Amino acid sequence: MIKEFKEFVMKGNVLDMAVGIIIGAAFGSVVTSFVNDVLMPPIGLLLGNVDFSNLFINLSGKTFETISEAKKAGAATLNYGLFLNTAINFLIVGFAVFLMVKQVNRLKRTEPAPAATRRDCPFCYTAIPIKATRCPNCTSEITKS
Repeated sequence: MIKEFKEFVMKGNVLDMAVGIIIGAAFGSVVTSFVNDVLMPPIGLLLGNVDFSNLFINLSGKTFETISEAKKAGAATLNYGLFLNTAINFLIVGFAVFLMVKQVNRLKRTEPAPAATRRDCPFCYTAIPIKATRCPNCTSEITKS
């Protein structure tokens, strides 16, 4: 059982998947930092000093200045600013993965199609070997073309 597990783990697909997951997690945190720390502050500044991470709708009757104050008080809130950050984060990660897969597919070598071994008889349209000079079905003589 241990030998089978070792063979399973050492297969290329499993190792490739593990490396992909680790790199994907690291890439995700880089993109999250990019969105939260680099992209959203200038967008918030352009929109009138808006901090997207602090945009929320308070569902309780009390007033709170920040999401952290509302959470400390246990108030129900709709945190649409955090959702916007996460949605932008997702779009950037998705686009980066799309570009990466597109490049990998472009770099893959395409194997040439195998040479044809059969052709159709011009008289009865039965598949026959390419080297045949007479159709085994209709017995017509076939010229090589």
